[in-house]
Amino acid sequence: MSKTLSLSHQEIKAILRAADEIIAQGGRTLLAKILKGSREKKVLELKLDKAPVYGYFREEKIDDIMLKIDWMIEHDFLEIEYFGKLPMIVYTERGWLIESDQYTDEFISEWEEWILQGIKEPDMTYLKDRNRQMILLMLQKIKESGNQDFIPYLKLWKEIDYKKVTTEIQNTIEALEAKEPVDEAAVMERQSRTHEALKGAAPEDFLLKCYECGDRFLFTIGEQQFYKMKGFDLPKRCGDCRESNLVRSYW
Repeated sequence: MSKTLSLSHQEIKAILRAADEIIAQGGRTLLAKILKGSREKKVLELKLDKAPVYGYFREEKIDDIMLKIDWMIEHDFLEIEYFGKLPMIVYTERGWLIESDQYTDEFISEWEEWILQGIKEPDMTYLKDRNRQMILLMLQKIKESGNQDFIPYLKLWKEIDYKKVTTEIQNTIEALEAKEPVDEAAVMERQSRTHEALKGAAPEDFLLKCYECGDRFLFTIGEQQFYKMKGFDLPKRCGDCRESNLVRSYW
């Protein structure tokens, strides 16, 4: 499957955005239903039909959408983590790098829309308790925009957030007021990291060292996929040592 299927950057971003709605709370099937645009009761009860990418793959079969999600897992954008016996979708470091970048762009676009609509005092509590890494990225992008029309929103935000965040908000306000020059090299470096992350990590066989006998053994793509789906840690023993342990346990 991974050899023939290939996703565009926009498809990767859409799946990551849909995953954000259920991260660590839902599995592959629920994610596929969001992307399909399902009208099932659970999807509607959780208000997943409000996701910006709800129905992104509306014209595709649910099984084909599941294959895309599995491709995302194989290529290190998403992974399965077990909470008790329930397999939940979570981001990999690569996946979160991409998602935080596009989510901050979404927030900033919303602010731009508020400016056009003349909205002066929006409720900023939606930004409180967000992932701090993402919030710092958003503030960095606001600085880089040089848009002083954002300052009133920053001041409103500063009134309701925690001290560590409000310090960064104040720094952003001061940078906009002073019209500080943009560090173009830093912007290009960040964009380059995101672009590289979108390439994914193609699955390949690799060698592991046996904890018991010390020999190297092959951990195949197929085995990797199985272990990921089951939420297993990497095997610590080669096949021969595992078999020997089973025989000793039996006797």
